[in-house]
Order: sequence, then structure tokens, then C-alpha cells
Amino acid sequence: MNEKKLLLIVNPCSGKAKMRTELLKVVTILSSADYAVTVYPTKAKGDATEKVASLAENEFDLIVVCGGDGTLNEVITGLMHGNIKCDLGYIPSGTLNEWSSGLNISRIIGNAAKDIIDGRRVSLDIGKFGDKYFSYTASFGAFTGASYSAPQAAKNVLGQAAYFFEGIKYLGSIKPLHLKITCDDREIEGDFLFGAISNSMSLGGVVKFDEAEVKLNDGLFEVLLIRNPDNILKYQPLIDGIIKKDLHREGMEFFHTSKITIVGGEDISWTLDGEYTAGTQTLEIQNIHNAINLILPKPDLKRLEQKEPPAIEE
Repeated sequence: MNEKKLLLIVNPCSGKAKMRTELLKVVTILSSADYAVTVYPTKAKGDATEKVASLAENEFDLIVVCGGDGTLNEVITGLMHGNIKCDLGYIPSGTLNEWSSGLNISRIIGNAAKDIIDGRRVSLDIGKFGDKYFSYTASFGAFTGASYSAPQAAKNVLGQAAYFFEGIKYLGSIKPLHLKITCDDREIEGDFLFGAISNSMSLGGVVKFDEAEVKLNDGLFEVLLIRNPDNILKYQPLIDGIIKKDLHREGMEFFHTSKITIVGGEDISWTLDGEYTAGTQTLEIQNIHNAINLILPKPDLKRLEQKEPPAIEE
């Protein structure tokens, strides 16, 4: 019997470091499907990107990521940089795991591993940010700094609450950013408090999109921009709009596009899938349609009862 080859990339520090106790279970599950499993624990930031980008063509049949959104981002970046055509599985073991929650990937590590074995292969879009990549969001402005500045120890203990506590520190220092934005069919200029170019059902667990508005492999981003209100009384309608998923109110810009250019952002601190990235004076963000093949759980009756499946075209 010819075993298939699987590379298991593990971030031993993500989340509450739970992969240190769950690793044998994951390897056993994956091996049961006739995979020869090679385990690679990441050693430092950026290590997963270098490892994946250096792989030879067809060296592995499947790559599985055990870690948080940052580790997944590194692996996807490695696939893109190395032009590696390999199926990808994701076992979320980080703190927030924004993208996986919108894809119905189980947070129970053993179940996520089994779903990779029994799952379906789906092509998904990826964002290209200058010479970098992101799987679900590139964002700037209010609260985005909390994603990368919250200490790992706090994330491990507090979970998602750590991002909110960290975000409160920035409320008094948020400054509007004057930007000129062009895309497929429009040009926008003004002062903005927040912006996100995303391919996800939600952002930071705070902004949640109407499921009818989002498809994860349609070649289009969802873009949300929040202008700086000229009156303090205009803040509340903006907050109310976010809570009620009504993103077409005064002061908000919400639309879809395959490519967007942002001018004036050299001082912007961006987050790509929760990790800090510096801005540039002129930045182009492009949707790479069906760039990766991700193994997702097959829909079943229990999942359909609990939550609608993500909008994915097959």
C-alpha cells in the first residue's frame, strides 16, 4: 500500500498550548486514513511560511495546520510564495480563530481532525496585500491594534475578552485617517475611523455580516469603511448599525470589489488575519480567486440545525 504524505504544522504556543497534549490524538486520527504524517513544530514567527515555501512540488499530498489564525496565514503565504498546489486542512487551536468559526470547522481538536479525513475539498479566495497575503481580513483603525498587541498570556487566559480589554486602551487615541480609495466601480475620499477588506462572516467577533452578503469564493471582497462622524451624536447610529448588521447607514460604506487601491496610508497600522503589518503610501489589495483548496466538514443535519453553513459555491 502506498501511503499518502501529510505535513502537520503545529504551533505549540497558540491558544492555551493545548496541542501539546492533543498532538498524539491528531497524529493517530490522520494516520488511520493511510497518511504518513510528518510533524513540524514552528520555532518562531514566519517559520511556517519559510517551511512551506521551500517544499518541493508534490512533496506532500496534504498540509494540515494546527494553530491560530496567524499560523494559518503563514502557511497560506508559504503556499502562495512557493506556488505550492497542495490541499490544506485546518485544526484551530488558537484564541479567536475567526475564519474557522465562519467555515463550521470544529473547535474540538479531535473532531476537526476527523473532519479533515471525511471532509470535502473546496476552493476559496485569498487576499493579496502588496507582497503579503491574508485569508480573511485586512483591517485598520479602531480596535484593530488589539489583535496583535494583546499579550499571548492574556489571550490564553481570557480568550476573546483579551482583545476587547486591549482595545479599550486605544479608544482615547483613535485618530481619523484621510484616505483616497478607488476600486472596480467607485472612488471614495474622506476621513475614516475604521476599514476592513474581508472574506469572512465576521470581524473580531464584533462586526457580523448578513450571510446573504458574503460568499467566500466569488472573487469579491466585502469592504466596510466607517467615516469619522462630524458630530458625537452620530456615533450611536453607527454602533447600532453594526449590532443590527445594517451596514448601509449614513457614515458607512459597504460594498463588494475584486481589487481596491488605498492612497495616503503610510502611517496606518494594519492587521492581516490578526497580525501587525505596516501600511504604505499607495497600497493595492487584490482578490486571488479560488487560490487555495481547503478541506471543510461535510454539512450534516446537526450542523444545519445549529447554524447555517457558510456561503460557498461548489
